[in-house]
Amino acid sequence: MSEPITALTTRMRDIFAQVVEAYLDSGQPVGSKAISERVQLSPASVRGVMSQLEERGLLTHPHTSAGRMPTEIGLRLFVDGIMQASLPPRHAREAIEREIEGRSVEEALRAATQTLSGLSCCAGVVTAPKQQLRLRQLSFVPLDEARALAVLVGEGGEVENRVMEVEPGLSPLALTEIGNYVSARLSGLTLEEAGRRLAAEIASRREQLDRAAATLVAKGLAEWRKDGADRPVLIVSGQANLLDEDATADLERVRQLLEELEDRRDIARLLDDAREAEGCRIFIGSENRMFALSGSSVIAAPYRGSDGQVVGVVGVIGPTRLNYARVVPMVDFTAEALTRRMQ
Repeated sequence: MSEPITALTTRMRDIFAQVVEAYLDSGQPVGSKAISERVQLSPASVRGVMSQLEERGLLTHPHTSAGRMPTEIGLRLFVDGIMQASLPPRHAREAIEREIEGRSVEEALRAATQTLSGLSCCAGVVTAPKQQLRLRQLSFVPLDEARALAVLVGEGGEVENRVMEVEPGLSPLALTEIGNYVSARLSGLTLEEAGRRLAAEIASRREQLDRAAATLVAKGLAEWRKDGADRPVLIVSGQANLLDEDATADLERVRQLLEELEDRRDIARLLDDAREAEGCRIFIGSENRMFALSGSSVIAAPYRGSDGQVVGVVGVIGPTRLNYARVVPMVDFTAEALTRRMQ
């Protein structure tokens, strides 16, 4: 936890803000001479204040002769207590709205992340509303006496395969009958609805399957439903933006970040932490476990569906030296634009 902004004197606060803003602009440590020109103080006076800020854990320097740069604690203090956020520039707002308008939900989400990625020079990310798969057909292909390949086909053409254990004695003919029963009795239902109907028919002994077959179907439906709930519907765009001209000075960090971006499930879980936020949620460096190694930041905001409930999260992932004052409003505006699209 960083100390409250009120614990800093006006001079300390002004110089601290100048150091952070200069660092975010250049990505390089900032010297006292450069700051003295901004605040109308001597370099010696600025160095004294910068030393005080370093003692408080807000600034650091990579080596003795270098200038200062903000720590993660310092960046958090800047974002929470000093940064002045405003609307994105008009051209950015128009670009975001233009790319979202008139598209299907999936196309709008993809276009939103691509546009946000381009405007922020970061990787754009969005979690899409989860749509429940509806059953069309189920079939089983025997593999051996104890296993069969279950092939589930959804109404939208989705195909899910799973190797399942079967009770001894279930013949290939019985497996075919199980598939026919599900296709005839449960077709058109979501996996959750199909599970409930099957459970009710088992309880009332109205199912046309024996107990072993009914148990096999119930188990399969439950596992598919759980897999669907856990599987993130995540779109990531613009990873190439992370390979900018400044990346050559820190290739290991960028390589680590690109590797972290491959883990879609963990990214989706991280974005889920922003679902309850009123506006943007900002994770800086080691504040999030996933991007602690690469020292990256995540800015994310929820968007809502027609019923006013949160249906997804949109945001960007990039280096900690992001221009937060510029990027935060872009993410916030994109979330608002997606919410309007969902109405």
